[in-house]
Amino acid sequence: MKRLDTTLYGNRWKSFAFFIALILALPFFVHEPHLFTILTLIGLYSVITVGLSLLLGYAGQISLGHAAFFGIGAYVSGILTTKTAISPWLVIILGMVATFLLAYIIGIPILKLKGHFLALATVGLNIIVYVLIVGLSDITGGPLGLQGIPKLSLLGIDLGDPLYFYYFIWTIVVLVTFVSTNIVRSHVGRLLKSIGDSEIATQTLGVNVAKYKVSIFALSAAYASLAGSLYAHFISFIAPPTFNVHFSIILLIMVMIGGVHSIWGAILGTALIMFLQELIKFVGDTYFQISGPIENVVYGLIVIIVMIFMPRGLISILSLGWNRLKPNKVKISAKEERNLT
Repeated sequence: MKRLDTTLYGNRWKSFAFFIALILALPFFVHEPHLFTILTLIGLYSVITVGLSLLLGYAGQISLGHAAFFGIGAYVSGILTTKTAISPWLVIILGMVATFLLAYIIGIPILKLKGHFLALATVGLNIIVYVLIVGLSDITGGPLGLQGIPKLSLLGIDLGDPLYFYYFIWTIVVLVTFVSTNIVRSHVGRLLKSIGDSEIATQTLGVNVAKYKVSIFALSAAYASLAGSLYAHFISFIAPPTFNVHFSIILLIMVMIGGVHSIWGAILGTALIMFLQELIKFVGDTYFQISGPIENVVYGLIVIIVMIFMPRGLISILSLGWNRLKPNKVKISAKEERNLT
């Protein structure tokens, strides 16, 4: 099954240049504090969904438990920075390393499963982490949450300032995207695509499929841990509901809506779902007073519509539009267009 290129059929450096220009420009047009916070959260969640795109879109391994790794990063940073004098930056790195190793060890038995069995196993992992967060109340704060997490500072710059943190988190997104697109374009990326298409065929070529699956699972978990740590320092308060299975499902929906086989699609899907979530809350609270249930209904309908009419995600529509605007740059066949949509 043909996958979308990470550059929307254009030069990858043009894609990065446009992306960076958009990030730099947005603060000049967005002045409402809540909306600015949403833009920052889109960046935080994009770090997770980019990792999920590598895992699901390229390696073909589904995960409904990445909120657990998000939570591990958040609580490692929250606990160690509130109870010890360790540098937050060192704690963030320790959290990523610990999450990577934990995911690698857990991934060895879990990733032997396939399909819905693998999905259920990752749900179970998420539930275990959630129960531990709630149960270890002396350490985690339990249901009441953990507060007083310090803001970050870098080279004398106070990242507690929303504008500085916005630019910081989107710099992280650019770096994560750059690393991930290079993985996709490398020999490893080609192997991951092969695994996603057919594990058996890849094994016949002498490839250690299990090693690559576990490695990409652990890498995506480390991405989630990084996002969790930064989230904890951004919000200064964390509580168990943020890291339940429902959030794992939302992350998966973000990737599917944007385009499961595209790194850029993961970021697009994250932005769309976040803005849609705010719109649903506004309409539901204003007119119906039932925003929570409405959100779940709308998400379900969107997933059904996208899977039927745009199985390659919304990024495929942008790709085709880009191709038609640049007819002399790139040509794709009618058959390839059908594959994309």
